[in-house]
Amino acid sequence: MQKLYETQEKPKRAVLVSIIGAQKSFADASDDDKANELRGLAESLNLEIISHEKIKVREKSANYGMGSGKAESLSQKASEMKADLFVFDWNTSPSQQRNWEELSGLPVVDRQELIIRIFAQRANTKEAELQVKLAELTYLLPRLTHKYIDLSRQRGGRYGTKGSGETKLETDRRKIEKRIKQLENEIEQVKKQRQVQRRQRERNNIPVCAIVGYTNAGKSSLLNALTGANVDAQDKLFVTLDAVTRRFQLNPEVSVLLTDTVGFIRDLPHALIKAFRSTLEEAALADILINILDVSAPDIDKNYETTLSVLNELSVQTGKSIENIPMITILNKIDKLPDKEQITDIQSRFPGSIAVSVKNGLGFEELKDKLLTFI
Repeated sequence: MQKLYETQEKPKRAVLVSIIGAQKSFADASDDDKANELRGLAESLNLEIISHEKIKVREKSANYGMGSGKAESLSQKASEMKADLFVFDWNTSPSQQRNWEELSGLPVVDRQELIIRIFAQRANTKEAELQVKLAELTYLLPRLTHKYIDLSRQRGGRYGTKGSGETKLETDRRKIEKRIKQLENEIEQVKKQRQVQRRQRERNNIPVCAIVGYTNAGKSSLLNALTGANVDAQDKLFVTLDAVTRRFQLNPEVSVLLTDTVGFIRDLPHALIKAFRSTLEEAALADILINILDVSAPDIDKNYETTLSVLNELSVQTGKSIENIPMITILNKIDKLPDKEQITDIQSRFPGSIAVSVKNGLGFEELKDKLLTFI
């Protein structure tokens, strides 16, 4: 009788670690919101979450980001639970990452690397692959001794079929720097192609509206609903990495171009912002911005601030002030809030906003009227 062998790799067993009250960019967010976001990021990589440790730290240690005693305790607990890796909800320094890996014997993935790996999982086009690879190598360069655990094997699809971890362990600093330069040159060519496409649109004199917002707020769903596009829209983080543009007919005489963009998130790694600059420029150089918010998100105000923060960083890079671009704020997923008073309360915090349900088509006529007014 033939033996049956399991061919599908089991999910990696992860211990999530959050430091409560010590993350500057999360200062206004509740501990539950931060924990839920970290869990969502980890689940996006199909990790099996076996524990989520929330650590209160009075002073952050340079060696571990917490006291050595607590670090040893966490390492022992992870060993007893047979964990495969640690996932930290803050950005570690290369030395902290090495210290943790030497102490625990386990790979350590910080928030930057977690987000970069999700981008790598979602990359389905040549342009996205180039940009994600650049971000990966930029992150890796100061961490060549990092115990890299190959999560890319779990994702399937055509991106990274050899497993990005295999080459990372073999590549020395000189080769990585050479590859980074090659990728920057290739992305520069992509940027020139986008500039040509942008000039063609300008000659047609059609306004461009960029849809921006926090990841999973419904940007791709809005584009699909308004234009009949077939952009992949799932209830997952960072499904869209490439800018997708479609024509939207406001009335028989007037049309606009709607551009879907990559979603934003708190502490979006600088390497990703730099690598995806050619894609994100679609937002910075648009005629109108449509900022979409998920009203069901518990931290909607912080999500709004994060979007504006990333847009401002882009404006510095492109030299075009975001403040000069008209912005329409739409509140999506009102179908999830049956209490009308709750919707009214949220609208009062965002003056001039439009309440919509992309799922049910509510609020689209008001959005059309607002676009026509701006044009």
